[in-house]
Amino acid sequence: MATVRRATAVDVRGHAMTVLSSLVIFGLVAGILLSIEAGHQVGRWRWSRLPASARTVPSTLEASLFGLMGLLISFTFYGAGSRFDARRNLIAQEANAIGTAYLRLDLLPVEAQPGLRDDFRKYLHSRLAVYRMIPEIKAVNDALDRSAALQNKVWSDAIEATRDSGPAEKTLLFTSLNEMIDITTVRVVALTTHPPAAVFAMLALTIVAASALAGYTMAASGIRDWVFAITFALVLGTAVYVILDYEFPRIGLLRVDPVDQVLIETLKKMH
Repeated sequence: MATVRRATAVDVRGHAMTVLSSLVIFGLVAGILLSIEAGHQVGRWRWSRLPASARTVPSTLEASLFGLMGLLISFTFYGAGSRFDARRNLIAQEANAIGTAYLRLDLLPVEAQPGLRDDFRKYLHSRLAVYRMIPEIKAVNDALDRSAALQNKVWSDAIEATRDSGPAEKTLLFTSLNEMIDITTVRVVALTTHPPAAVFAMLALTIVAASALAGYTMAASGIRDWVFAITFALVLGTAVYVILDYEFPRIGLLRVDPVDQVLIETLKKMH
């Protein structure tokens, strides 16, 4: 029954994230179209007061603004993609660290192994729960607290179990436990690492300005080209959405969740 409830909760959360992603895409495209329309209205007002021969936009200014927008998009896209790959790699590293530490429990006295193996299974369940709960901050913090408590228990139990063990066994076991514990901090830092808010603000400002300038330029010809406007908005809005999806890979449509399967496979090997 608990498994059914957990699966239902995941399905509901996934549906909610899909709806949210659709709303974000719609909002981005709508915002760009509004900026184009605002620029068009300003252009109509401006060009109506000028002779036809003066209705031009300096090409240098236009190229500079669109070039700046393209540069910001390319840099933020590349950075977001790099962080996305790094987060996926850290999941695999954590699975390897936990799996290695679990195997090295064989170095402990036989009577000490069952309790620690059970703690490892509970710990891995708690680690999976941390990232399944995103974006519910309170649930994530609760799962992190459970993981920290289990880390302390595994460490203290391992110290007790190795009192009569040799230095080689202790070194092997505690080295792997250190790696298993340290990777949790690295993953939290990777999860919360994003460009400064000023970068996103600059990107948004540049997109709005470029969109408004596109509408302003169209007004010079007196023709409202909706094909151009909608295509421009769709392509630009989708590009920005992909950047946001890369930056927050537990919320949108592009997710690192499938990589969690390596942790699930590690858990299966513990049974």
